[in-house]
Amino acid sequence: MSKSNISVGLLGWGTVGTGVSKILSGRSDFISQHAGVELRLAKIAKRTLPAFRDGVDIPDGCLTTDPSEVVDNPEIDIVVELIGGVTDSRNLIGKAIRNGKHVVTANKALLAEHGRELFRLADENRVSLNFEASTAGGIPIIKTLRESFAANRIQSLYGIINGTCNFILSQMHEGDVDFEVVLKEAQAKGYAEADPTLDIEGHDAAQKLLLLTALAYGLNAPSDHLHVEGITKITQQDIQYARELGYVIKLLAIGKLNSADRVEIRVHPTLLPTQSLLANVGGAFNAVCVIGDAVGPTLFYGQGAGEMPTASAVVADIIDAGKAISGERGARVSHAWQTDAKPDVSLCPIDDVETRYYVRLVVQDKPGVLAQISSVLGAHRISIASVIQKERYETDETASLVIVTHIATEKNMQFAMKEIDALNVVTGESQLIRIEEEVAF
Repeated sequence: MSKSNISVGLLGWGTVGTGVSKILSGRSDFISQHAGVELRLAKIAKRTLPAFRDGVDIPDGCLTTDPSEVVDNPEIDIVVELIGGVTDSRNLIGKAIRNGKHVVTANKALLAEHGRELFRLADENRVSLNFEASTAGGIPIIKTLRESFAANRIQSLYGIINGTCNFILSQMHEGDVDFEVVLKEAQAKGYAEADPTLDIEGHDAAQKLLLLTALAYGLNAPSDHLHVEGITKITQQDIQYARELGYVIKLLAIGKLNSADRVEIRVHPTLLPTQSLLANVGGAFNAVCVIGDAVGPTLFYGQGAGEMPTASAVVADIIDAGKAISGERGARVSHAWQTDAKPDVSLCPIDDVETRYYVRLVVQDKPGVLAQISSVLGAHRISIASVIQKERYETDETASLVIVTHIATEKNMQFAMKEIDALNVVTGESQLIRIEEEVAF
């Protein structure tokens, strides 16, 4: 049955929820005129009621501390989950779906862990589960992969999808400052949490990448099968040496279909050529490069977080669900995980990945050192592309040795690094960073 006036309920009223309520309450006439649906903010559930919220105009009686007044309310058509976490949000979304309500969420952690289950439940109840705001904020990458690129076999996608890490690495590159200094600046500016572990260790980007690769390849990859490295070990030395070699270091989320029809899914610091557009994505901005067999290379760029950019993506999903309810089109089932179909690709273990590598070593400054290292690399079928010996440290008579390899397998590289680290001539902690040369932008 079609319906002209759509009622919306929010679970959570933090930064993003506030932005959503601003748009729904302040732009209802604009949305009705341009999108053809009439949306009414009916209820907001928040754990504790605020005494005052500046700049937000909501209907009287809209606020409640009881989430059941949203998920069990027969008058509410669309439930928007913005509380975060996994357990409570999973239970509330499941209940809303069983009650026949369309659901919009920005919860990447929930979908990465329980997406298959929730999408199957949405299928069974013939409602949509939309999640545009879960990845890259205001950038419409979810809808693009799900709809616009549906006729494409995705060859690869490369994403700068964590604004905190991108801000830190950009500042390290531009200001010649160390990681810890920039992290404190990011926290002061609100780009990083008081506990930044989820961001700086790469887990936030990994959760987002799981959603993107599920859409692109139909893979329901377990999170523990995803290779994840953060940026905490990136030093100012690495930033400077990368610059000298013609690269910029970014935390890159990679989904790539290789020649054996296996998909690489990995998140780690990456050296990108300085001339590439992705290398020049600065500050807290996000960007995603998607290469399809029909469409070719495409690039999406914008703000990956923040109140209004993320709220914009949430409201776009609300409008889509509203159109389905109003009868403009049938209720769309928004698959990210094809619950029945088996993908025609498989997951490529990190050991089988082939790429180039940047290696930084601290070595004794004496003859024969490079020969020993070269011998180990050669024994593992790793060819050296270039070598740079940096300044000598007079206090302990050591020097930095920077090596760039030709393409090698990850397994061989890891075995070689263990042997190199065990050499008597190698001191200090070594650094290994992968290089991506063939990013389309």
